[in-house]
Amino acid sequence: MTSSELPTSTTPASPTPHCDLLLTGGTVITIDDTRTVYEHGTVAIRGSRIVAVGPDDQFLDWHADSVLDCRGRAVLPGLIDGHNHLAQALARGLGEGMSIVPWLCEFMWPYSIAMTPADALAATRLGVVEALRAGTTTIIENHYAPSDLETTMAVAGIIEGAGLRGAVARGMLGDRTEVAARRGQPDGLFRYDTASEVAMTREAMQQRPRGSKVEIWPAALNLTYVDQELVRRCVELAAEFDTHWHTHCCESSSDPTGYLDAYGVRPVQWLAKTGLLDRRATLAHAIWLDAEEIEQVGVAGAKIAHNPSSNAYLASGTVRLAELRRHGATVALGSDGPSCGHRQDLFEAMKLAVYAQRLATLDPTACRAEDALELATREGAAYAGIDAGVLAPGKLADIIVVALDRPHVRPVHNPVSSLVYSARGSDVETTIVDGRIVYQHGRCLLIDEDAAIEEAGFRAEELIARSGMRALRAPLAR
Repeated sequence: MTSSELPTSTTPASPTPHCDLLLTGGTVITIDDTRTVYEHGTVAIRGSRIVAVGPDDQFLDWHADSVLDCRGRAVLPGLIDGHNHLAQALARGLGEGMSIVPWLCEFMWPYSIAMTPADALAATRLGVVEALRAGTTTIIENHYAPSDLETTMAVAGIIEGAGLRGAVARGMLGDRTEVAARRGQPDGLFRYDTASEVAMTREAMQQRPRGSKVEIWPAALNLTYVDQELVRRCVELAAEFDTHWHTHCCESSSDPTGYLDAYGVRPVQWLAKTGLLDRRATLAHAIWLDAEEIEQVGVAGAKIAHNPSSNAYLASGTVRLAELRRHGATVALGSDGPSCGHRQDLFEAMKLAVYAQRLATLDPTACRAEDALELATREGAAYAGIDAGVLAPGKLADIIVVALDRPHVRPVHNPVSSLVYSARGSDVETTIVDGRIVYQHGRCLLIDEDAAIEEAGFRAEELIARSGMRALRAPLAR
């Protein structure tokens, strides 16, 4: 048989690679295990997942239903907000010049007690619009005002309906404790006893279990002043439903000492000694921990939400970030609500996180830009329990595209430094969640921005009048 008579190969030709969406030509910052950056890179998305990431020239034969040209832009994982209070959005800018306890007792608690379900939903709509526009793709929303079942479920529905993923950590107070009374927590906050709080949260978790795009988590509102039995039941619910649990922890310098006076032990030490401190714990703030507690957090695999903007605003202090990470704690960033962090802008939070650590330690190496970006992405994903935070095949396609061609960003010598120190939430051009574009060309695509802003405006006026806080609106103080 001559060569011309040899049979032709029967091996089928390789199919042309196909995806739903290609993001091409951008500076792709993967935050993967080797921290790969592609100066001219492409990300391919099929369904809700990333299917390929690499340099542009590896995608020349790919076919996509849609292509987004990202030249002059950064492509990076969506940002994850580990602690928020969207219901605060109607009181932005009030409470100026107060430390945490007066801020709560004279401002936030009266505001929360006066809030109606309609107010809370209007605030949530405004908040999700702001978050999406600033590149947030996941929110852990600590909702407590009002916390009835219907409102809680409606808040979760608004978050998901706008295109975001995350969790609503339902804030529970339960029976009023002696510590709460000493701290001046008003009776009106304690709407439900401990048994009712647990039953309501259980029902909410049954409706939105683990694996929902927006889950429900149990959240004893503040470790310092809620009933210890409520904390136990909170932890048990998280174990039963395989979710995380949430609480405020040692935000004020008086929190550990007050708890020690009441119970003879510091709050995190109590959690550790009773076996309640676990990998499901997500502790907001955790500023005033001693060395033993920091080690206990790390050993337990517990997680911390660091909120640098609100901590600075209320002069609460700053978390011992390097020590927590060194001991194995997962640390995420949080915006902590529009009345305390003021802007849901995790770019600002990244920058402040670096600055706060350097000021606290007087060491410019204490925290770097790449550390802050990791907190907002891959560590935030570990904190939230989602398969995101990294641009790699198989990961959830939660991605943002950020302009790098604006005057306050140029020139870009180091894209990570430029994003952390120079970029702002307003530089986000596209937000993608679950492989779906939910914000682009200056508009949210799944929620009516104009209606959300308008409703929030008139409800805010009524709420501030109803809660008796008009005096807080004085523009200047002597």
